[in-house]
Amino acid sequence: MANLFTTLWTQYRAATIAGAVALVAVVGVGGAMLPGNDSGGSQETTTTTTTATTAAAPAGPPLSPWPTYGYDNARTRHLRTRDVKPPYKVAWRYDARHLMEYSPILASGIVYGIDNNGEAFALRAASGKQLWRRDVATLNASAPAYSDGKLYISNLEPGQVQAINASNGKVAWRNSLPGRSESSPLVVGNAVIAGCECGTVYAYNKRTGKQLWSTAVGGAVKASPAFANGTVYVGSYSGQMTALRASNGAVRWTASANGRIYATAAVAFGRVFAGTVSGSMYAFDARTGNLDWSTGIGGYLYSAVAAAKAPGTPPSIYFGSYSGSVYALNARTGSVRWSQPAHGPVSGAGSVIGDVFYVGDLKTTQTFGFRASNGKQVFASTDGAYNPVISDGRLLYMTGYRVIYALKPGRGKSENGFVVRGKKKAKVAA
Repeated sequence: MANLFTTLWTQYRAATIAGAVALVAVVGVGGAMLPGNDSGGSQETTTTTTTATTAAAPAGPPLSPWPTYGYDNARTRHLRTRDVKPPYKVAWRYDARHLMEYSPILASGIVYGIDNNGEAFALRAASGKQLWRRDVATLNASAPAYSDGKLYISNLEPGQVQAINASNGKVAWRNSLPGRSESSPLVVGNAVIAGCECGTVYAYNKRTGKQLWSTAVGGAVKASPAFANGTVYVGSYSGQMTALRASNGAVRWTASANGRIYATAAVAFGRVFAGTVSGSMYAFDARTGNLDWSTGIGGYLYSAVAAAKAPGTPPSIYFGSYSGSVYALNARTGSVRWSQPAHGPVSGAGSVIGDVFYVGDLKTTQTFGFRASNGKQVFASTDGAYNPVISDGRLLYMTGYRVIYALKPGRGKSENGFVVRGKKKAKVAA
């Protein structure tokens, strides 16, 4: 996917970045810390932009953390909530300045992210205020994971896994890999686990960075590892899904698919779900690796699934295809519950927030929301592309091409999932 986003970045950069810059009024300047070494020695101050449009109310439903890629270690991408739903008002927006292929994460009221240029940052979730920003790599295509005051990040260039302090972005430890990595780290107990394009999964002590174990899985690993019930699940470009014992990396089982597995697996309803670039969606028994079902979709399936039992639906998985469609499948049988045309290729992973499935497309670089029960489109924005939204149970945080938007649920007249006041609507509303 690194080559894919490089091509797309070149293709869309002029039009999309120009549009994104037009959306952002420069009303604030924050200090960004760009260290020249592991200890954060030399620092350079640069301009950053956060625009507050509506104050985000501090009171409301209890905050829910989203501390890792995919919401939880099983990578289900599903937050149960009755409060976060369209229509929305824009509370604040933050211009990350570079392509944001992966959505940020949330922990203790802080938004943590990293752009494709390898610049990590922290924002106050309630206001969008930048707390710090640091250059930690030169090329990145993954999301951080938060645990016990540290952020764990894997990078493409240089190929490495590192821990940085969540309070200031300074490096705590850093380990080089024998290849590049776009495998968002998994934190299980005291272990940080990530895959490598070299075909191996590594586990490190999260406090010291000492390697705990490594296991070859037969092919390049692009996916992020998923975890449930003591087992780590990861697909590879050999077309193999591998289940590993989290404690020592021993192989529990392997299973074969009909093509390369780029997508991160989701573990739910007793199954492991993952698509292939050959266009099939697979469900393996999580305990044994036996094939429960497979469904031919057509088109590359780069998109990881969101697994949810949303209101009024059976257990289901939701995903998009590179051929330009969005699907909801029955998780038990693999039968198609509904499908809807997207406006372009879908390569990023969508999320189910409440009863809405949000997904981005690459052609129009927009974000869309579909009702989980019937596929009805209920949300459309003018910005998006890859992994579109996360939530803390109060706000929806939408990742555009390079801008992060905090969307606050509102009331009243609406259009495309955004509140309309008179003839005025949010600039990011479609």
